[in-house]
Amino acid sequence: MTNSELWQSVLSEVQLSISKPNFTTWFKNTNIISQKNGEIVIGVPNGFTKEWLENKYNKIIISALRNSIGRIKNVSYVIVSSIKSTHETKERRFRKSEDDKKILNLKEQLDIQEYKVDENTNLNPRYSFDSFIVASFNELAYAAAQSVIKNLGKVYNPLFIYGGVGVGKTHLIQAIGNEVKNKGKNIIYVSSEKFSADLITSIREGKIEEFKNKYRKADVLIIDDIQFLAGKEKTQEIFFHTFNSLYEKNKQIIISSDRPPKAIATLEERLRSRFEGGMIADISMPEYETRLVILKKKAEELGIKLSEEAFSYIASNIQKNIRELEGALNRVIAFIRLNNIVPSQKQLVQILKTVVANPQKRTNYKKIAEIVAEFYDVNVNDLINRSRKQEVVKPRQIAMYLMREELKSSYPFIGQKFGGRDHTTAIYACNKIEEEIKNNIELEQEINLIKERIYSEPL
Repeated sequence: MTNSELWQSVLSEVQLSISKPNFTTWFKNTNIISQKNGEIVIGVPNGFTKEWLENKYNKIIISALRNSIGRIKNVSYVIVSSIKSTHETKERRFRKSEDDKKILNLKEQLDIQEYKVDENTNLNPRYSFDSFIVASFNELAYAAAQSVIKNLGKVYNPLFIYGGVGVGKTHLIQAIGNEVKNKGKNIIYVSSEKFSADLITSIREGKIEEFKNKYRKADVLIIDDIQFLAGKEKTQEIFFHTFNSLYEKNKQIIISSDRPPKAIATLEERLRSRFEGGMIADISMPEYETRLVILKKKAEELGIKLSEEAFSYIASNIQKNIRELEGALNRVIAFIRLNNIVPSQKQLVQILKTVVANPQKRTNYKKIAEIVAEFYDVNVNDLINRSRKQEVVKPRQIAMYLMREELKSSYPFIGQKFGGRDHTTAIYACNKIEEEIKNNIELEQEINLIKERIYSEPL
């Protein structure tokens, strides 16, 4: 497998695990420079990208590489300024082979339309309400979005949309931006990571006032993945004052997150209070019927016909989010384009074998503990040991509950893994959380978000 083919395979898998804005921001103009004896060198365009890939996405990249070529000894990152041109030169060489011509032709067929991000707003025109499917899992968020469009800055300000990975948050908030842009409003869409990176650059270059003025002149400010502001005190301070400046002028603020405001650890209380002062709407995981509709609409757009049995198989087995659903369909479409045949049910199972898996085989008690600890911003060692800190009691009970529900672990095993506790402690914890979920919708939503994260991140 060539460097270019391997990296495209990796990017296809990575894109299923992170938000679209983050993928665009941190993986643009990256490539594999060399692969030899399990040593992979990845070229990046600048120091910021190098730091983020090393510290935040390294595990995901390594997992994707292992899925493609097996054992990996080491992955390193180097700054290369001419990755794009080098990559394009290699692409021209590859086009000489018939197989690569097929692949390139396939890519063109799967890309229905080239969408260029608006440089002034950062919005992608592909995200529109025409392609947004409304169902019970997102109807509240959709209704709130429509109200915002009609009454900018007057109702639901801020509008706070939250939900797990790949459920359509970015699509919805960018669709609002694209709709409002046509009214001649000044729109700014940015991920919280990009906001933070721009702030750091402006401070370094002595352009902080220019940075502040840019955002405070917006008629509509859309911030994606706000949870990544957690723990960044200076960024939170600047954003707080930006928020206030816009709010006082009745300018619309739209925010997305992977969890509700109160569940964002190390978020300043004054920001949390501002977020909770507007409209908070969640987008949950789409139910089976909705997944079928999404698949059929996507296939119709691409001019692909599949049997009801095939659609049903994909919708039944890909349940986590829309992004993975479309990713699975694209695998099937790739098979059809390359082989000029519609796959049989047996072939369909084979095509999707790497994405259709028993979730229990993709997690363990350590991962559950780590994700719960990260979600509630507590020390994982305090969580699994005999720490009596008050802030770890509820997260520990939730971790025990998830071990019971997701791994079907015995109560003695659960107690043993959490500091050698008696099995009665595990029973009490599991029963307590189970009862609380019945009457506490917010707790149920938090646990669902944790589950999504457990299964969306590699072991």
